[in-house]
Amino acid sequence: MIGFRPMRQGEFSSYLDYFVPDYAAEISANYGLSSPEAVVQAKREIAEDLPSGPDTSGQVLLCITDSEKENAETIGYLWYRADTDSRTAFISDFHILPACQGNGYGKQALLALEIALAREGFEQIRLRVAADNMRAQHIYKAGGFRTTGINMSKRIKAA
Repeated sequence: MIGFRPMRQGEFSSYLDYFVPDYAAEISANYGLSSPEAVVQAKREIAEDLPSGPDTSGQVLLCITDSEKENAETIGYLWYRADTDSRTAFISDFHILPACQGNGYGKQALLALEIALAREGFEQIRLRVAADNMRAQHIYKAGGFRTTGINMSKRIKAA
């Protein structure tokens, strides 16, 4: 059974070990930055968004667990920002560890999140997914998400 638990401060560095290279690869592929520039950008953004790691006010960092695995081991991560005024949650990052992918955990985790948020009075989950991330788009669409817009970008040269 899929569950969530708060990420511990000591687990944050393991999260960054996954997140920074993964996000940097997305930045590089979608925004035309070199790999080194993308890593710098990813590190800058994470430092701005999560200055206190999992203890950052207004941000929720969770470890996704499977209670059927030994010691309910971590199978992924979920990071979202809750806006209680608008009753929405914005997913900043959702990741199932590679060794656990292909087992339906992503769909199960999204459903478990939806149920948990509904119990707390939330009415909507929002997110942004990279245009080239077909696997994620498939999981979100299968979970009932719909496309609400398209982000576009163009690099411009210095004058």
